[in-house]
Amino acid sequence: MRAWTGPAILTFGFRPFFFGAAVWAALAMALWVPMLSGHLTLPTAFDPVSWHAHEFLFGYLGAVVAGFLLTAVPNWTGRLPIVGWWLGMLAGLWLAGRVAVAFSGSLPPLLVAMIDLAFPVVFALAIGREIVAGKNWRNLIVVGLLGAFIVGNTLFHWEAARGNYAAQGYGLRLGLGAGVMMIAVIGGRVVPSFTRNWLVKQRSAALPVSPMQTFDKAALVALLVAVVLWVALPIAAATGFALLLAGVLHVIRLSRWAGHKTHAEPLVAVLHAGYAFVPLGALALAAEILWPGTFGMAGAQHLWMAGATGLMTLAVMTRATLGHTGRALTAGAGTVMIYVTLTMSVLARVVAGMWPEISGSMHLMAGLFWITAFGGFAVIYGALLLRLPTAK
Repeated sequence: MRAWTGPAILTFGFRPFFFGAAVWAALAMALWVPMLSGHLTLPTAFDPVSWHAHEFLFGYLGAVVAGFLLTAVPNWTGRLPIVGWWLGMLAGLWLAGRVAVAFSGSLPPLLVAMIDLAFPVVFALAIGREIVAGKNWRNLIVVGLLGAFIVGNTLFHWEAARGNYAAQGYGLRLGLGAGVMMIAVIGGRVVPSFTRNWLVKQRSAALPVSPMQTFDKAALVALLVAVVLWVALPIAAATGFALLLAGVLHVIRLSRWAGHKTHAEPLVAVLHAGYAFVPLGALALAAEILWPGTFGMAGAQHLWMAGATGLMTLAVMTRATLGHTGRALTAGAGTVMIYVTLTMSVLARVVAGMWPEISGSMHLMAGLFWITAFGGFAVIYGALLLRLPTAK
């Protein structure tokens, strides 16, 4: 570990970015609820829905991805982690992006885009350098997905600057598609691995199949094809059938990981629940394309937007924080509470899309559950993230 004697929050990438992501997720939703009802207006150039979509996808998810990769890549490459003021600079760039987008109404669109894109570009270059220097070639796919995520953010800014409804544009779909593929690729490694480790300790006879077998690769290719079609042709019948196939294959993929044996430890079970939203989102989008009115497009999309990216990232943040701060890998009552409330938030949002007559109350309920989940994470895990463990 690289020597660092400054603030504890800058000792490892997961600390500033997991804490910042959780606080921002709760705060942005607390702002969005009154914006949705017309009681609050932000000085942003984005329309309210586009601001909401941008900040949860590129703001929140971008921070969690940074926290995860800054922590994982040193393990993958054997190289020293990025810590100290360099880490603080990255966190500062991310924060500057949130401020610039929030106050973009009084700034030139190009300047807003440059400030917001500075963080993901610098971060992707840093991660790419570490992976190449460590000759960790199999994880170059992660750099490629980061590149797609950055292009999606760039397109989002371009569409918003043109006055388009960016919340339903190419940029959002490309960014979300890249995020879902990251979950499918990285989750396909860590979910069966962590499950196997826990089941071995329980002396279980049922263990997950080894990750990244031929079937897993086929399922990933099918999902990639479906995502590319969805980005380019979001309502085409071919896209619907591709999403249907990808959803079925990933249901089968998930079933091979022995998730039904993990109910006794929510810290493990939630990984399976989070990954389940990948095929559920694909199937819901397929249903909405092929049989319009089934879920509502926004409701179906939120199974990916809030379900897959929300619950899987929360699962990763809790587990990584416990593991890297020397705590036991088990979920307490508070952790279970934030898992449950986030799941209820996603379900409420889907119901809002299916039954417009009760969408107002469902949106409010989804927002309150979301704030409880991420505010709860910030409260429960904040002390672990902001200070170093006390020496025994």
